[in-house]
Amino acid sequence: MYYAWLENPKSVHKSWDLFFRNVNAGQAYDPHLPDQLERKASFLQSHGLTQTPGKAEKLVEDHLAVQSLIRAYQIRGHHVAQLDPLGILDADLDSFVPSDLITTIDKLGAVERLRLQTVVGFYGLHESDLDKVFQLPTTTFIGGNENSLSLREIIKRLENTYCQHIGLEFMFINDVEQCQWIRQKFEMPGVMKFTNEEKRTLLARLVRSMRFEDFLARKWSSEKRFGLEGCEVMIPALKTIIDKSSEMGIEYVIMGMPHRGRLNVLANVIRKELEQIFCQFDPKLEAADEGSGDVKYHLGMYHERINRATNKKITLSLMANPSHLEAVDPVVQGKTKAEQFYRGDTAGKKVMSILLHGDAAFAGQGVVYETFHLSDLPSYTTNGTIHVVVNNQIGFTTDPRMARSSPYPTDVARVVNAPIFHVNADDPEAVMYVCSVAAEWRNTFNKDVVVDLVCYRRRGHNEMDEPMFTQPLMYKQIHKQVPVLKKYADKLIADGTVTLQEFEEEIAKYDRICEEAYTRSKDNKILHIKHWLDSPWPGFFNVDGEPKSMSCPPTGISEDLLTHIGNVASSVPVKDFKIHAGLSRILRARLEMTKNRVVDWALAEYMAFGSFLKEGIHVRLSGQDVERGTFSHRHHVLHDQEVDKRTCVPMNHLWEQQAPYTVCNSSLSEYGVLGFELGFAMASPNALVCWEAQFGDFHNTAQCIIDQFISSGQAKWVRHNGIVLLLPHGMEGMGPEHSSARPERFLQMSNDDSDAYPEFSEQFEVSQLYECNWIVVNCSTPANYFHVLRRQILLPFRKPLIVLTPKSLLRHPEAKSSFDEMVSGTTFQRVIPENGLAAQAPHEVKRVIFCTGKVYYDLVKERKNQDLEKQVAITRLEQISPFPFDLLKEELEKYPGADLVWCQEEHKNSGYYDYVKPRFRTIVNHTRPIWYVGREPAAAAATGNKNTHLVSLRRFLDTAFNLEAFEGKTF
Repeated sequence: MYYAWLENPKSVHKSWDLFFRNVNAGQAYDPHLPDQLERKASFLQSHGLTQTPGKAEKLVEDHLAVQSLIRAYQIRGHHVAQLDPLGILDADLDSFVPSDLITTIDKLGAVERLRLQTVVGFYGLHESDLDKVFQLPTTTFIGGNENSLSLREIIKRLENTYCQHIGLEFMFINDVEQCQWIRQKFEMPGVMKFTNEEKRTLLARLVRSMRFEDFLARKWSSEKRFGLEGCEVMIPALKTIIDKSSEMGIEYVIMGMPHRGRLNVLANVIRKELEQIFCQFDPKLEAADEGSGDVKYHLGMYHERINRATNKKITLSLMANPSHLEAVDPVVQGKTKAEQFYRGDTAGKKVMSILLHGDAAFAGQGVVYETFHLSDLPSYTTNGTIHVVVNNQIGFTTDPRMARSSPYPTDVARVVNAPIFHVNADDPEAVMYVCSVAAEWRNTFNKDVVVDLVCYRRRGHNEMDEPMFTQPLMYKQIHKQVPVLKKYADKLIADGTVTLQEFEEEIAKYDRICEEAYTRSKDNKILHIKHWLDSPWPGFFNVDGEPKSMSCPPTGISEDLLTHIGNVASSVPVKDFKIHAGLSRILRARLEMTKNRVVDWALAEYMAFGSFLKEGIHVRLSGQDVERGTFSHRHHVLHDQEVDKRTCVPMNHLWEQQAPYTVCNSSLSEYGVLGFELGFAMASPNALVCWEAQFGDFHNTAQCIIDQFISSGQAKWVRHNGIVLLLPHGMEGMGPEHSSARPERFLQMSNDDSDAYPEFSEQFEVSQLYECNWIVVNCSTPANYFHVLRRQILLPFRKPLIVLTPKSLLRHPEAKSSFDEMVSGTTFQRVIPENGLAAQAPHEVKRVIFCTGKVYYDLVKERKNQDLEKQVAITRLEQISPFPFDLLKEELEKYPGADLVWCQEEHKNSGYYDYVKPRFRTIVNHTRPIWYVGREPAAAAATGNKNTHLVSLRRFLDTAFNLEAFEGKTF
């Protein structure tokens, strides 16, 4: 364009004409004046131009070609980076070299020269252009302080940046500033230089990492430990991330990882006492705590210490986890979010998370994807997580070519624009630099980042496994592989950074530490699992970890409080806020109920949540569409009908001084979100954390979290948790998928003993709750739902609470409760006995029907229709597990001459039958028959369409109230 302007100033836009006129220090420029003609000739000659436009165009084309070449390295250089320490596989599973990359500029043999000619020709350049100087674009930093380089030097520097031991994937990020930041960190000449002190520290950390594994192998050669051999660099990598993060202000790091290398992390990163780890290998060790415990490579840890690199206090927590790889990911994120929340750390500058992954699991487990998609959601973000992948290039025995369809195991991270840094784990300095940059990235942009440690697994899946069966070639190479510690030590000794004597002294020093700890470990005869807690609650329990009492105060609240909460729940506390007309009717109905001193289901929940906020208890409700409620009953977030994104949460306007209320629609995920909320509930006992399923049966996609963490967490890890699961349940003809919340699954996993008849005492109710692994309730009244939520926090300990919530009862005219059932002094009723005509003359009662939940209203209606209110008593079982033996025994004894019938609206093979059957037998001690009435097992009869539902319900009710010829089945 400048050349064209020189020929004719009017050939360019007037703005460019003005610019070019001022190009020479502001002097007016007339291209036709004699002195300007000389300048023109001089300019053209200095820039390799003549008066012929063709040569000018060629120069422009060559510069564009060089820019394309630079961009090709930035985009695809990682494909040819030397990432595999074994030199067997390409990390991206593809040996093809992109046709637009030159990878052998310093080794030009005949083949390489042919390839060079081919690639250079691809850009329209020639080999003769290699020494020609080109202007560098602003999208690269390879020049450092230089603005132009020869093509040969450009290619050399690009190769050193993108094709050596670091492979960078970042050009898919759609933020120019972030791309430029990464380019600058890796392209600037000389960025990866370490001081001698840093090299010596790195060597010492490698010594500890490797000698720890060697020590375990020597002492317990036949024990599984899932060692880190082949990726020992992970320990200094993690310590570098923590050091750098501490330097930038991080005070608390929460970590999750699989079992490989876990003991090493506990010893050398968390700094657990070595004797506590070594004594875990003693088969004679006795557990002092409750529960079954867990294997040593699943245990977690919490530790506060001074970070030696920064001399700042740092708290480290490694979460306990099951064998289900990646299941701990959302749990870590939830706990991190909670710790940030309680510290007011909205930007994640004080608390952060690190997640470690295996290559096969990172690519194969769907919860990884679910967790990534929480990373930038307002109520779920942790402001960036550093992911470290231990890329063994193998699963258990599965070759990566059979384990994933993507080039890398880390490709899932691309969906959230997280940069991915692949690095050869046998180059410790490259690993340290990458980890340092990852920590800076997270601190700068508050976004996720992935470090892919491309390494190998020196042994099998565990130390007892033989990998040569399935990977013979790989393991032949591994057996020849020189350990990374020896490689790095030889390098430092050769360049004079350390002496051989200093290196050997470092090894001897750590070996001595291990031996002394081993000697002390022999004195440990008892294993205290509580010493391995990953989430301690200081001050909540007594010093022995036991509850401070075994009683629970009444769960009711004052009527003034109920009225105040009801009034706020019925209002719009923000001025000039226009709500939907339909919502106005709902709020008017709430206000009318408050005036009449009654509550429905939604208002009872509002009362429970609101009462906690006044007491300083944070309440968090999460799940799919919970803000409005699946059944449009909750409406905790009001939306302005005229201003986009303007919302109001009345619950946060109850009092000037109150705890915050968080209600948040989640992503369409169960596994990830339930894990997240479980982690959130771990951080503090003084919060009510609830997860609601859209329909109760949707919990089955989160079954791993329920089975491995919620039901068994206390037995394995002495970990209390008060999370609440709200699961809509009820047979109402909505189809097989939207009816049953599968209560039988929760009851089957309950740990109370069906055959042991308990001894009753004043503390029986609370002690029974303390001994169970979780609580399962199916409330039939709003008041009881209110009380069970209140009890969850007022108990002196924490247990998971499973609530089978209603659907049709949300608007059922009979499903309302009076304030009298919720005021001060009232409590949760585990069993609601008959309180009508039948209770007034119990000896005349012919049948006692026991039931739970919504079916009670069907039974009451049918009893009235058949005029059997004096002959049939109906008792509601509100708390199903732990089983209320004491109260049901009283009910059974109250009606000595009556038939005893258990009625459930589910078929015998589902619902409660298998759980209640042996427990009723235990109560009556086989002296009275108890009958069972449920839906017939015909296909879809109980849960199918509306017609089959109504037919099935009719038969069910006819059987339940047939006093003459009873057709039920005895148990």
